[in-house]
Amino acid sequence: MSGFVEKPEPLQVPGLVHLHTGKVRDLYQNEAGDLVMVASDRISAYDWVLPTEIPDKGRVLTQLSLWWFDRLADLIPNHVVSTELPAGAPADWAGRTLICRSLRMVPVECVARGYLTGSGLAEYNETRTVCGLALPEGLTDGSELPAPIFTPATKAAVGEHDENVSYEEVARQVGAETAAQLRQSTLAIYSRARDIARDRGIILADTKFEFGLDEQGLVLADEVLTPDSSRFWPAGAWEPGRAQPSYDKQYVRDWLTSPASGWDRASEQPPPPLPQQVVEATRAKYLEAYELLTGNAWQ
Repeated sequence: MSGFVEKPEPLQVPGLVHLHTGKVRDLYQNEAGDLVMVASDRISAYDWVLPTEIPDKGRVLTQLSLWWFDRLADLIPNHVVSTELPAGAPADWAGRTLICRSLRMVPVECVARGYLTGSGLAEYNETRTVCGLALPEGLTDGSELPAPIFTPATKAAVGEHDENVSYEEVARQVGAETAAQLRQSTLAIYSRARDIARDRGIILADTKFEFGLDEQGLVLADEVLTPDSSRFWPAGAWEPGRAQPSYDKQYVRDWLTSPASGWDRASEQPPPPLPQQVVEATRAKYLEAYELLTGNAWQ
């Protein structure tokens, strides 16, 4: 069993209809039919949404996504309509709210990998493939791949694992033309972002995108190239053959699986609240990623 340790009650805002509470984001619909996407400070690990929040996390994700959307606009349109706060919304929504076009979402997590780690490494160690794509012998944790690869996954509900699938399975689900567009767009966006990050001393190891469809075609949606959806590694510390230090929630994962937490991941018991030092260290990593990538001080 997994999911929310304590599922929050959605806020009631005049003129907005609550649609969904996700791991991080709350979705509403306004009277014009647009989506109102609010990024909370919730954090998840090991398929649990934890009871402790990370201050400013939702704002970091939102502001970093907006920064990236600007730098990708010539490659693909995105779903953002406005960042204006809806009338009657709480002040805390400022900086963490996007008004977005309502799209027909593609039911696939579009993952690009330039380096081998995580679930890709686990599959490679068993079969020398990732999502059915053959890779050379001799790769280890953190190895750079000969070229970036498209490794899609099915989108899972809160508390469940995304499952890696083959390109052929994506084509079966969404059609050959859409599958080809997903692969092309995913790899083009990854390549652009990888080069931008590299210029700032950061390796973009892998990342996942979500796309929707409108009358004109594919649209980039949800968050993009944040520490929640990507593995960012400091380039100066990169050393294949071991786990890499990263700009994400690794402090949270490490504490949860340490004796200090007292939590058994294999049990059905929910994880405990995070200690303050883990909260502060995790917040600092999110802010560091934002500042290194954008070149702007967090305010």
